[in-house]
Amino acid sequence: MDLELGPSTVAFRDEVRAWLADNVPAPPLPPLDTAEGFAAHRAWEARLAQARLSVVSWPAELGGRDASLVDWVVFEEEYYAAGAPPRVSQNGVFLLAPTLFAHGTPEQRARLLPPMARGEQIWAQAWSEPDAGSDLAALRSRADRVDGGWRLSGQKTWSTRAAFADRGFGLFRTDPAAERHRGLTYFLFDLGADGVTVRGIPQLDGRPGFAEIFLDDVFVPDEDVLGAPGNGWRVAMSTAANERGLSLRSPGRFLASAARLRALALERGETGAGEGVTGRVADAWIAARAYQLHTWQTVTRLLDGGELGAESSLAKIFWSDLDVALHETALDLLGADGELDGDWMAGYLFSLAGPIYAGTNEIQRNVVAERMLGLPR
Repeated sequence: MDLELGPSTVAFRDEVRAWLADNVPAPPLPPLDTAEGFAAHRAWEARLAQARLSVVSWPAELGGRDASLVDWVVFEEEYYAAGAPPRVSQNGVFLLAPTLFAHGTPEQRARLLPPMARGEQIWAQAWSEPDAGSDLAALRSRADRVDGGWRLSGQKTWSTRAAFADRGFGLFRTDPAAERHRGLTYFLFDLGADGVTVRGIPQLDGRPGFAEIFLDDVFVPDEDVLGAPGNGWRVAMSTAANERGLSLRSPGRFLASAARLRALALERGETGAGEGVTGRVADAWIAARAYQLHTWQTVTRLLDGGELGAESSLAKIFWSDLDVALHETALDLLGADGELDGDWMAGYLFSLAGPIYAGTNEIQRNVVAERMLGLPR
């Protein structure tokens, strides 16, 4: 892989760095899992879009800059290094958008992507169900064919951003007689449509970062089917590969956290944290750098015409375990003060979900064993 940045990428990096230095909010925005914070983060997305920085790798006519994949990784590193706000639009920009580029029609891309880039439409991921979490193929929510579209019924849960989002995307069973992974269709739907009820699920901090979605005979037109009816599993795996392997957790996030951890270690030393904590700080720093290099290797492979493939599961296990270890080390350094440190404690609580969302690590290890190592089921 080539780690040398060309002149145009260096110029782009410097532009991004300068813009972020002038525009990152201080003090930070309110938590995005509140109505006030959600609105503030939506406004931040619009501000990014005005500078054409919300979706740099997209085509210019859709709100982007036609930036290369290399430029996108550089942007992400600068974004996190600057301490910029979390992306409230992440489900749309990082998960649904790549799926639209791969499987959507030109009409769908032209209609859905520009308002996504501007933060005018925030998307919720509506996949998991009460009896179908990691086993997504066990879902029971259904869609029945009607004139001009479909009627959706069922329940989704643990739907990220759904408490305040505008639209959702998810799988529904359109052929009950088909095998588990067949007869599924990928739908886009309005969370404010007739028949939709959204109920927030409080997290450990009491805020509704997730929600349950109840659908009672909700009409969805044919134009909001993504991919062919019955081919939803293949489309969904495209979304999942991006969620696990490249888009959702860029290396910039962990490089920035590792830099904060190093600064904390230099400030606090090993006092009260027990022996060996310095080594754990070094391990976290090395792991963040290793993930960065892995990402650059992935970028090189994609630019050469490759695909993400099962390696995305390996990456997901790595970054989710790294996130927990990094925050645990920070809290050990802080000792009793850790309970009073809002940033590190909040980050730790969120990191605990990492081995679960985007497909549990147990499931990902099965994928690695079967598809990468060739082990039997």
